Amino acid sequence: MAMTASEIERLILVALPDAEVTITDLAGDGDHYAAHVVSPAFIGKPRIAQHKLVYAALGERVGGLLHALQLTTAAPK
Repeated sequence: MAMTASEIERLILVALPDAEVTITDLAGDGDHYAAHVVSPAFIGKPRIAQHKLVYAALGERVGGLLHALQLTTAAPK
């Protein structure tokens, strides 16, 4: 069973409550998503650390329930 866009967004917001999260279903199949996450928690962190925070929020679902995630992150301007 695949994850929904709203479930992905919810999990990210639990870990990063001040984030702005945009989820896009890339293939229309509920299995390939893009996530754009902007959070003050990313300030001063390199991109890899930002991505690790998001992947930690999604936990073991990545590669299982969440088959593919194209991730972009940024600190607010």
